Amino acid sequence: MSAPTTARPVDAEQTGRRVEEVLDRLATSGDPAAATAAEELVRSLMDFYGAGLARILQLLSSAPGEPSAGLLADELVASLLVLHDLHPEDRDTRIVRALDSVREHTLEVVDFDERSGTLRVRARAGGGCGCGSGADARQAAEAALACFAPEVRAVDVQTTPAGPTLLQISTAPTGAR
Repeated sequence: MSAPTTARPVDAEQTGRRVEEVLDRLATSGDPAAATAAEELVRSLMDFYGAGLARILQLLSSAPGEPSAGLLADELVASLLVLHDLHPEDRDTRIVRALDSVREHTLEVVDFDERSGTLRVRARAGGGCGCGSGADARQAAEAALACFAPEVRAVDVQTTPAGPTLLQISTAPTGAR
């Protein structure tokens, strides 16, 4: 018996981009038959894996306990379920789950524009100055949303300043006067 192999980590967003790049390359290669065959292959594999994932969810839902909670929290599994339109949570729940996973920023949903796919969020800035964290918050939110809510294509962050910074006032040390 051979030793178990460790699976290489897979980034769903990066894999999706790679598939699109390969299909684009085939489309511009001058061989329309190859491009059509590649697209058909991808579609067939998607249908096959989607059917398998649907069966897994069906079997898990009939099992005692709540085994699906851990699956829904996993970025790779969640992105596959969303890709195949199998995720049991609605879009708004998935958006909140994604933003909750961005622990270094406090993000609150303002609204979502379905036509443009733009999610507006409010971020509370650190340090009381109201500066700096907007770009970092946007990048962190976009990365989390790519797996849990890919229908969000852009994130607009409104930064609100934190409350006033409290200054520590104490008496001067003896001899410093």
